Amino acid sequence: MKPTVAVTHIFPQIALEKMKSRAEVLYNDSGSSLSADRLREYAGKSVALISYLTDKIDAAVLDAGGDLLKIVANYGAGYNNIDIACAQQKKIWVSNTPSVLHETTADLTWAMMLGIARRIVESDRLTRDGKFHGWQADLFLGGDVYGKTLGVIGCGEIGKAVARRARGFDMRVLYHQRTRLPEAEEKQLNARFVSLDELLRGSDFVTLHVPLTDGTKHMIGRDQLAMMKPTAYLIHAARGKVVDDQALVEALKNNTIAGAALDVFENEPELTAGMTDLDNLIILPHIGSASVATRDIMALLVVDNVFDVLDGKTPRTLIPEMQQ
Repeated sequence: MKPTVAVTHIFPQIALEKMKSRAEVLYNDSGSSLSADRLREYAGKSVALISYLTDKIDAAVLDAGGDLLKIVANYGAGYNNIDIACAQQKKIWVSNTPSVLHETTADLTWAMMLGIARRIVESDRLTRDGKFHGWQADLFLGGDVYGKTLGVIGCGEIGKAVARRARGFDMRVLYHQRTRLPEAEEKQLNARFVSLDELLRGSDFVTLHVPLTDGTKHMIGRDQLAMMKPTAYLIHAARGKVVDDQALVEALKNNTIAGAALDVFENEPELTAGMTDLDNLIILPHIGSASVATRDIMALLVVDNVFDVLDGKTPRTLIPEMQQ
């Protein structure tokens, strides 16, 4: 008999077919998230559990896996939905999909930068509503991107991909993270390592690309937003809780900063009160890696991790906590 692999949500067909070559697939294709009870049921029947970031894989789910469950393979780069300590205790592997989505996410980051600065969404809405009556000198005046200063918070794979694109816009690049990059990489990116405060005060565009940890939760709040230029923009493509969304709404209402664009938000999928009233805010439904090619590559990597476990090997993209 083939082992059973559970897939908690919609999954690309190319990866499903590959998985079916070696496993019986228990597949939730409803388009809705599984309840906690159903997650436990899936875990209890499976050698591998392929999960979304929206699935809460807590101790109860991992316990339901008993001695059968060997890996939780998250379909995405993030994995803060999983109780890592419990997984380690139960000797259940946890994998994710790093190194395959950074270019696509960087593309979206730039789309958000250009979109909010040049007021693309507002302009589109007015035109669709039949309210465009001809060219006007003061119609949807926005901010320039070319020649400005870009501040990158978190210069990992995505942050570096964002910084590389800044060369085409002749931008000065500042970056901040816990560990400074090697000098050769800084030179390649034309980027300067600075403190968070200096980055916030000196940047025209601030982009976020850090993981969610105890140290990064609400790292951008009222005080940090107050440091930014009134002409500056915040671009958020990291994890929702990195930004205090209530503070952001207040800053945008008060014109503390010029605008913001979010691909993630604090209580996703629920919006913070006041967000939909703001014209200087773009809100996207977590589509950073959402190109056809990238999502297929991510899914195939998930399958490869599961096959590694079926072959008695260590999964190829274990999360960092399990690589120590």
